[in-house]
Amino acid sequence: MIHYSLVCDKSHKFDGWFASAAAYDAQKLRGLVTCPICLTTAVDKAMMAPSVSRAGSEKVSLSIGHPEHQQLRDAMLALRNKVTSEADYVGDKFAEEARKIHFKEVDPRGIYGEATREEVTALVDEGVDFMPLPNLPEEHN
Repeated sequence: MIHYSLVCDKSHKFDGWFASAAAYDAQKLRGLVTCPICLTTAVDKAMMAPSVSRAGSEKVSLSIGHPEHQQLRDAMLALRNKVTSEADYVGDKFAEEARKIHFKEVDPRGIYGEATREEVTALVDEGVDFMPLPNLPEEHN
């Protein structure tokens, strides 16, 4: 695996892990490398410090079955359950409702729902604060 620090054209910084440098290049060419904040595909490698291995450093894999994998999954599930139990589901009206709350057209409240890539990009550009709700793999099987 190879780790890259990445940055999009809106200056959002994030990390990416790829099987190889060639895998990164192939995914970027196919438009599969996207910013997790604004979802743009205008992403490039950022400057990063070299990675220096230390003797005795242990590599950790969070593959299925690893105890930390289960902890991460449990934390994501807890977050999802908290949001879905305490916030209002607004479906595909998420962007519209988020704007109303942001611009104080309605009383503030927790909401969750769906938004298109274009709506997410527009919300980021407008300065609306939100975060993606994690989906767990079995929710899509």
